[in-house]
Order: sequence, then C-alpha cells, then structure tokens
Amino acid sequence: MQANISSALKRASTAPSQATAGLGLRRALLNDLRDAPTGNFDFLEVAPENWIGIGGAHGAALRSLAERYPLSCHGLSLSLGGTAPLDVPFLQEVRIFLDRFNVPLYSEHLSYCSDDGHLYDLLPLPFTEEAVHHVAARIRQAQDVVGRRLAVENVSYYAAPQQDMDELTFTNAVLREADCDLLLDVNNVYVNSVNHRFDPQAFLAGLEPNRVVAMHVAGHYDESDSLKIDTHGAPVKPVVWSLLAQAYARFGAQPTLLERDFNFPAFEVLVAELNTIRQLQHEARSARQEVIHA
Repeated sequence: MQANISSALKRASTAPSQATAGLGLRRALLNDLRDAPTGNFDFLEVAPENWIGIGGAHGAALRSLAERYPLSCHGLSLSLGGTAPLDVPFLQEVRIFLDRFNVPLYSEHLSYCSDDGHLYDLLPLPFTEEAVHHVAARIRQAQDVVGRRLAVENVSYYAAPQQDMDELTFTNAVLREADCDLLLDVNNVYVNSVNHRFDPQAFLAGLEPNRVVAMHVAGHYDESDSLKIDTHGAPVKPVVWSLLAQAYARFGAQPTLLERDFNFPAFEVLVAELNTIRQLQHEARSARQEVIHA
C-alpha cells in the first residue's frame, strides 16, 4: 500500500523542515514551472487523464519536471459515485503511471461525472445510506485495482438531490466504510458552508483527523453574500486562509495544493500565495511544538 504522502513529499522537499506547498501541472504554466528556481514550490499535482500516454514536447516536460519534483495525482473522470461500471482498464493505466513516477497519492472526487457519457462536471451525490454503500464499494474496488489507498475530495455543490443526512455525516460514513483517506478542500468547505448555511469550523471539527492526508486551497467568486462559486480562477480569500490555518491546527500541516486553473496571474503572485501556505504551516507546527513542550 502507498506511503503516506506527507512523509514522502517532505522527504523530497528542498527544505525538509518545512511542510509542502504545491501547484497543479497546467500546460499554461509549463514554462514557468520548468524555469522556476528550486524552492518556489515543492510538488506538482497532475490529472492522470491529461498526461497518461502523452509524448512529444509535453511528455518530455512532464518527465523533466518529475525528475525534479515529486508528483501527486488528482483524477477528474473516475466518477466514483456513478452507476456505470468503473473503468478498470483506465485504473490499470493509472496504476502503471503511479508506479512509473513513484506517486505517493492518488485522489479523486466524492461525486460523479458520467452517465451514458462524460458530463464534464462534478455532480453531487445524494446524502443517503444507499449512496454511502454504493460509493464506498466503488472506492474499495478502485483501491484494489490501483494497489494503494485512495483519497477522496469533498466537492463544492449547489443543490443536493437528496439529503437524509448532512454532508459531514455522509463524508465520514463513506471514509469509514471504504476505509480510504480524505483530500480536504478547504475552499470547498467554506463555499458549501455559505451556500448551505452550516458552520465551517464545526465541519472541520467533525472530520476524523487520521483520514486527512493532503489539502487543497483555492479562490472563489462572490456572487452574493449567500452564494459563493468555486472557480479556481482567483486569489485565495482571507476568510479561506483563516480556515486553512484552523485546518492545520486540527489536522497538522498537511501537504497543500494551491489550485489555479485559469486567469493565471504573474508566476510570482502564485509563489507569494505558496509562501502564505508555508507561513501558515510554520505557525501551525510552532504552535504544536509549544503544546508538546508546555
């Protein structure tokens, strides 16, 4: 089974005393990522669907970057909550990719994105016992095929098809029944807390700490005071930085990805946000040390 991503990425980091902060391997950023000085970021996250079998200049860039930085994989199309059979041949290709690049973490979304074909969106699952059993069984199957634990990510959603329980109860039930890990998206917690009127701090407090192995943080769009849209196309908001600090206090300074998918600013702006992640991680570690030595 997989090594813990936190220890694996920290061992590979250029500054072993720091927790890690990463960026998504986006083709629009390839030149900046390739030319970045050592220490600007610690790891790269890739969507395996976008890179398996890629040759040419992009394939060469992937191989070059993978020699310098550890990779994390975050899937887009597995549709863990869907009704069609899991794409086992694709998962077998993912396993080869993970092994080839020594990837310590493979994560996917706690959602579905296909019916007769791909829907090109991450759609929410009903929060029901039936859905818990359904998705947990599919996560266990996926783990068996890829030969390692899977981390599932809490997603943003704007309407739920059925809510016999709240999101926190549903998430915990899936994690326990599937015996898998959690990729905690802190921005999604905040967005959902506003849109669905719950306390984001209570959500964090209710998660099982030993399940969280990595985190995401991103920007969102303020449609109104009561509606937030998860975009990955803007700077991280102060309220989300604050929630990330609270997440570190509860779960430790886990490796954290800064998600940015479009509206890319100058690369130094992204580096500044990565440094904010590192500063919050440092503060969380220092606070834990003070408690230990008190």
